Amino acid sequence: MLVEISKVAWQSGGRRLTAAAGSVTGKRYDDNYDALVLDPAAPVAAVVDGMGDGPGSRLASGTTAAVFAREAPGAHSPAALRAVVSQIQASVRREGRDPDRLTGCTLTAFTADGAAAWIVQMGDSRAYRLRDGLLELLTVDHTIAWLGILHGWFAADSAEAKAARYRLTRYVGHPDAPEPDVLSVTLRPGDVYLLCTDGVSDQLSYERLTQVLGTTMDPAAAAHIMLDDTLEAGGNDNATVVVVRVEETV
Repeated sequence: MLVEISKVAWQSGGRRLTAAAGSVTGKRYDDNYDALVLDPAAPVAAVVDGMGDGPGSRLASGTTAAVFAREAPGAHSPAALRAVVSQIQASVRREGRDPDRLTGCTLTAFTADGAAAWIVQMGDSRAYRLRDGLLELLTVDHTIAWLGILHGWFAADSAEAKAARYRLTRYVGHPDAPEPDVLSVTLRPGDVYLLCTDGVSDQLSYERLTQVLGTTMDPAAAAHIMLDDTLEAGGNDNATVVVVRVEETV
């Protein structure tokens, strides 16, 4: 299966950011219900994962990616980014009024502002940061599974946890239009940021993610390896990644 990777370079706050992104359909579905954003000019990127495998999923992910790509480049504060997500929520809810069709998606995004960046989180896609050899999960999964494992309601490898993975507490298209998490992070030379849908995080181990991000200097090569790995692991879901490497501007 051909894996196509897009690559861009940005300047932000005396930092050079090299970013690459790609997506694969996998082997379970006939179509790809993920979407991604990789702005060629502004340091803005996002991964979007449609819920389910129907027209509502495609509508939600496509609408979310389009609105975020249009509005996020000018949003440089938590209030501004929450306003962007509120606009996305309204757009998806307006387009998804059919009660017999699930219309929703997740959103995990990155936008740089000088020597810092914002992570926007809604749902169970993820953002990681590799710094000084340590890969950290920066985001929280908005699922009952996350709450249940954290609070000891059930074991991580239990049937209850597996079922609860599909019960999202926050997502784009939710009838209550919940707000996203907005996290401030610094951009330190040597950092590598990874945004990925659960088709990546569910199929590749923490150790494998650390290995690829820590030993593959080119973000495009790292993205390609991870997407290939999801296919090798079974291709049980659509898989989408964005990799951002931070370097000092010479």
